[in-house]
Amino acid sequence: MKLPFKSLLAVSVIAASMSLQAMENKLVIVTSFPKDLTKEFKSAFEKKNPGLKIEMLKKKTTAGIKYIQETASNNSSDLFWASAPDAFEVLKGDSLLAKYTSPAKGIPKNVGSYPINDPDGYYTGFAAAGYGIMWNTRYLSAKKLPVPAQWADLTDAVYHNHVGMSAPSRSGTTHLTVETLLQGNGWDKGWARWKQIAGNFKTVTARSFGVPDGVNSGSFGVGIVIDFFGLSSKGSGFPVDFVYPTTTALVPANIGVLNNAPHPQAAKAFIDFLLSDQGQSILLNKKIRRLPVNPATYANAPANFPNPFKADSTIGAAVNFDVKLSKSRYNLVNSMFDVMITYRMDDLRAATKAIQDAEAANGNKEMIAEARALVAALPITEAQAADPAFSGIFKKKRKKATDKVTGRQAEVEQQWDTMVKANYAKAIEVANKAH
Repeated sequence: MKLPFKSLLAVSVIAASMSLQAMENKLVIVTSFPKDLTKEFKSAFEKKNPGLKIEMLKKKTTAGIKYIQETASNNSSDLFWASAPDAFEVLKGDSLLAKYTSPAKGIPKNVGSYPINDPDGYYTGFAAAGYGIMWNTRYLSAKKLPVPAQWADLTDAVYHNHVGMSAPSRSGTTHLTVETLLQGNGWDKGWARWKQIAGNFKTVTARSFGVPDGVNSGSFGVGIVIDFFGLSSKGSGFPVDFVYPTTTALVPANIGVLNNAPHPQAAKAFIDFLLSDQGQSILLNKKIRRLPVNPATYANAPANFPNPFKADSTIGAAVNFDVKLSKSRYNLVNSMFDVMITYRMDDLRAATKAIQDAEAANGNKEMIAEARALVAALPITEAQAADPAFSGIFKKKRKKATDKVTGRQAEVEQQWDTMVKANYAKAIEVANKAH
């Protein structure tokens, strides 16, 4: 039996009312994303759902994980929203995420070779991201520096004291950048490459956004960043550009519903909104410039905007990123980077400069090779790093050199530091004799 129009209207009003009641009036999101991104989505979602208010708890990735773990017994947050997929693997492993599969249409299974969504349904990809190099065009022109295109370019002596990066222990996206080279080049060659690049660092910034800020302002000329830092800076009018090196990973930025979320319907609706036409289009905002996961959205992208779904796209093709491997050695890799690079920056920079000077003077090649080998030497093998009993001792997330670590982690880091310090000093000595 057909209902009269007035009855249909009444039913639709009641249904809408019930939908609004089901959609709670509050949503709490733990996120590492910058305000330029979060405020656009917050404003659009609140406008779409009058009466609902979003609270953004801004925390960098590692701090966000720790916060969710510590508040799990009395959880008051609904969503975790961040870039690094291995961070979601940590929460998934701790049973702190709830399954949710959005009914959104048009999203492929993979971006490049990487699954957009967690195959088990615990977190959802809403954007894709790659890792690369940004530079200040005016800075490079003024200092007559070449435009870099590959990671190897940044090892050249011309970039000494011109490069900036954050530490992986302070940034989940930087951790993925470090891990990408380790997986793409192999453990030994990957670490050797990072030390060669880091020997040209001007600074290791305290936060990941300190790198684009430094490049935008001309504090240093070249920055190692996740793509949206370079693309959004360029879109906002700064004299900068960005490139994906061949060895890069293309992985999704994610969102997941937390276990025992107090506002589960609002949380699910927010994920659906991120994947909607409107939500995907917001990613193209000049201050955001993330890669949408819906290929149809690229029809409205600005000219020359990277599109990983194009048939001829090579972004991320060289590295089949293994998120489980990254997760298994997450803290260990961060500790190695800090001990060998962040907290021995002056020693590494001096050793690198001594080697570069010896090369410029056409010095003894065997001695130069010896000096390089001393710098490249690692305190542990990849097999040792893969041992859960060993990697499991690295629990403390050090954010600065004065942070105290205890127990076995402290002992191992001290052993590493002793070796690294001696090797860098010996490398300087050998390189100076090589002239």
